[in-house]
Amino acid sequence: MPCSAVTLSLATVAGVVAVALLGIAFGTDNWVYIRVDRDAIQADMASGVGSLSPADQERFETEAIYRSRTQGLFRTCFPEGRPKGVDVYLSPVETYCTNIDYYIPDEDNLTKTFSEELMARLHMARSMIALFIVAFFFVFVAFWTGVVGCWRRSAANVGTTAALMLFACLFSAGSMGLWHGVQYFEQKKLNEAPYYRSWPPLAKKHTHADYDWSFYVAWTGVGACFFSFLFFVIASIILRREKDKRAMQAQYVMSVYPTKSSSGGYGPQYGYNTYNHPGPYYGSQYGNYNY
Repeated sequence: MPCSAVTLSLATVAGVVAVALLGIAFGTDNWVYIRVDRDAIQADMASGVGSLSPADQERFETEAIYRSRTQGLFRTCFPEGRPKGVDVYLSPVETYCTNIDYYIPDEDNLTKTFSEELMARLHMARSMIALFIVAFFFVFVAFWTGVVGCWRRSAANVGTTAALMLFACLFSAGSMGLWHGVQYFEQKKLNEAPYYRSWPPLAKKHTHADYDWSFYVAWTGVGACFFSFLFFVIASIILRREKDKRAMQAQYVMSVYPTKSSSGGYGPQYGYNTYNHPGPYYGSQYGNYNY
């Protein structure tokens, strides 16, 4: 089996794995798991630790920050209990969720009241989604150029596919970087509700956030996208070398067809000297031969 076929197969498999993993991560809601220890909060409230006001006690029953939840790109879901004061709906996986608002469109013009940090966070969140969509577009185009390249065994088409997969890798990695930027703003910069710095002390004390499986699936998809690009580059180089090798071999393979000489003999074409008889000698026993 030619090496180009092996590398093309590996590139295709890596590309399929990449788009599958990125698609799964994009559509699932398990990027961050925020675990709230409600029993510990209630114990502290009963012992008077934290000196919660009646308003804080009401928040404990109605607000989402006191419920364990998973957060994705589009939804925040509550697998362990439904908060009373939050409008939720049942997701396709039978979990109560609420949508993350990107204010597209901003019909009530609410963003005019946002602080500078909150607007920066919103712009990064919107750009994150946009970069993911652009990455999927490059993968879609790369699929067709890859099919043509494999069918025609064209180094140019395979090289174009490699470039498209590189763009998909860069845009998806950029989207992941923006996602980390959004998380940083939500945890370190923003003082507005419902973000971390606005939480009561007890909520901060007994809440732990960890990356969930969708986050790891997304980064694995970015890595698979990079390996797909790498294998397509190698396949393009191998295909170009195979084409050059065939062209060099064609220069030395020349068909030889024997042709008769004008006198009907084969001597001249093989380099043998021929003797051209001058004909009869006149004036001799063979004919008249005069000096």
